[in-house]
Amino acid sequence: MSDQKITFTVFTKPWKLSIPELAAHIASLGFDGIELPVRPGYPVSPDNVTTDLLPAVRVLGEHGLTIASIAGPTTETAMAACSEAGIPIIRICADVEAGESYLDAESRIQRYFDTLVPLLDKHGVTLGIQNHCGRGIANAMGLRSLISKYDPRHVAIVWDAAHNAINGEEPELALDIVWSHLCMVNFKNAFWERSNGPESESARWRPYWTTGRHGLASWPRVAQELLRRGYSGVVCLTAEYNDSNSVNRLAAEDISFARSLFASPE
Repeated sequence: MSDQKITFTVFTKPWKLSIPELAAHIASLGFDGIELPVRPGYPVSPDNVTTDLLPAVRVLGEHGLTIASIAGPTTETAMAACSEAGIPIIRICADVEAGESYLDAESRIQRYFDTLVPLLDKHGVTLGIQNHCGRGIANAMGLRSLISKYDPRHVAIVWDAAHNAINGEEPELALDIVWSHLCMVNFKNAFWERSNGPESESARWRPYWTTGRHGLASWPRVAQELLRRGYSGVVCLTAEYNDSNSVNRLAAEDISFARSLFASPE
């Protein structure tokens, strides 16, 4: 399998540029497309998604780029705009609220998804749920428990390799758990960094977001498992780094590394 069967995108959250500037910049870094944040403060926002999303697709297309997903609202307005623009996935995370039990959160989130399914079906858009650390639905089995009752055309899984690794899961097992509902894979990386000194009464830790080669997630193992399973979808690099001043250099290094992992031998 060669990387021609993989679409490599990047989450453009770090770059608050106009759409023409963004298109030229992302093309220069070597990606095939993007995940577009549809959020306040970005060129396409929840307020203008109806009018500005399709033109953004056209401008990016002039640079050979696709919008494979958005990170944005789950309103019918956003779904309709994605449908018109040919964008298949709206990515979100699912959180356990403060003071809420995990199982109560799961039930609450499922009740919300139940209300979205008819709209997702109407517009032909998939809601992609991503695992996340902290009070998010963090691991593969949590994602499976949350969404296994849904048709993956409606509600599916965006599996994040870094959040998987910092929560201690083996990637091959995690991918096996989520495979039936997998719609997209996130490539990023992190390791745990101590946030206080050894003189403290107890240790505290935080994720340090780093490049693909240097975190707890083994991108080579993830790529090998995806190749073994014949994955031919989107791999999205999230361009999240603690060293935010070096995001352009690090993203360019990471896309080169990612492509090398999926390339067929000469």
